[in-house]
Amino acid sequence: MDDKARVGERKTAPKSLPATDEALRLPAVTKKAMFPLETITAKPREQTPSVGQRATRHDGRLHGLGQTKYIDDMSFPGMIHAKIKRAGVAHARIKSIDVSEAERMPGVMATLVGKEIPVNRFGPTYQDQPLLADDIVRHAGDGVAAVAAVTEQQALDALEKIRVEYQPLAPIFDPLEAMHEDAPKVHMGHSNIYSSKTVNKGDVEKGFADSDYTFEGTFSTQMVEQASLEPHAAIAEWDPNERVTLHSSLGRITLGRADLARVLVMPINRIRIVATVVGGNFGGKNEITHEPILALLAKKTGRPVKGVYSREDEFISSTTRHPFIMKYKTGMSKEGKIMARTVRLICDGGAYCSWSDTTLSKACILSAGPYNIDNLRVEACAVYTNKTMTGAMRGFGAPQVCFAYESHMDDMAKELGIDPLEIRLINAFREGSLSPTGQVLESVVIKDSLLMATERFGWKEWKK
Repeated sequence: MDDKARVGERKTAPKSLPATDEALRLPAVTKKAMFPLETITAKPREQTPSVGQRATRHDGRLHGLGQTKYIDDMSFPGMIHAKIKRAGVAHARIKSIDVSEAERMPGVMATLVGKEIPVNRFGPTYQDQPLLADDIVRHAGDGVAAVAAVTEQQALDALEKIRVEYQPLAPIFDPLEAMHEDAPKVHMGHSNIYSSKTVNKGDVEKGFADSDYTFEGTFSTQMVEQASLEPHAAIAEWDPNERVTLHSSLGRITLGRADLARVLVMPINRIRIVATVVGGNFGGKNEITHEPILALLAKKTGRPVKGVYSREDEFISSTTRHPFIMKYKTGMSKEGKIMARTVRLICDGGAYCSWSDTTLSKACILSAGPYNIDNLRVEACAVYTNKTMTGAMRGFGAPQVCFAYESHMDDMAKELGIDPLEIRLINAFREGSLSPTGQVLESVVIKDSLLMATERFGWKEWKK
């Protein structure tokens, strides 16, 4: 074909195309409307229509098929494994730590001791806890050294070769004894009491003077481990730009980043924490544990480092629910009305503070129970002991005091010969009641809830 023919084809080709709808060439313009088109307000007490309905969890299928990936299911190229050696003694001064033999073990790539950590102190309230004890061991679960090796078993074998020389110190395990001035001190200072709270309302002395009866009771709760199916676990990895990424089962990654930045002495914007699927938390994964240790071992070796607690690690080294000793004294009228109450709370915080200050505050505020008490005094304190440290667990001090004040109510009802339900209805909060700290309460349905629950349970028939 010659050039003239080709030119002619190009000129006539567009004429052969089908016509295009002009409307399709115009920009899309939506009709203007004011939003929201309609405001729908649910009726009182009907704001949650989904209650009682079937709901599908987006992760339910993976859980059911066993295909959910937790940290222990994850792996990275060149990844190695870390383990931590625990002190095994409740209270001692560390005289020396020798890791030389462990470093010569097959597969071992790095070791770490407390003095190598830039800032070896952390804690959500007080920075009183070392990542690895470098001077004083304050409970048996304190870590004293860490090892990174090609396999978990090689890391465990290397731990056995670490030699630690201790100078034993007198331990203290009873919180009541720990409060004495001459008790062994867990931390440097004049006292093992590190937090105290008080609540005062009305005239307690006058309230007791106006009472017909006075009842006293002492209640205690034990230490409880969260025992999540997935233990504490994390993987640390550095990139060539000196930024560290951690895959972690932490429940509070923002707080974790801040703690890591302070411990590692590096800008927070160079620290990334990837929140993985968590196999149980219940408050026990609200703060860092071994994450900085893994980060430093990863930096030493140039490899990703995974750390997974054993079940033994969980029981001796992770946080637990606070044990409480609770002393109640209550003045009552003949009719069963509470005239006055004093409460004394002693919180066993274990070796370190963790969330004890927050827990103590909530326990102090809630210790009077959901009852109208015009005259109230609450005194509470948290005490160091050489036991596993306590921390966050569901309720933050509420379950302990709830057990105490409801047991106390049952005891008083029995002594007075009053129905346990009736004594609660006489004293329960109502609309506009004041809390122990002076808060005006709204939407109070305690009496309604008690009456509905006892009716459905068949309380009157059951008592017969």
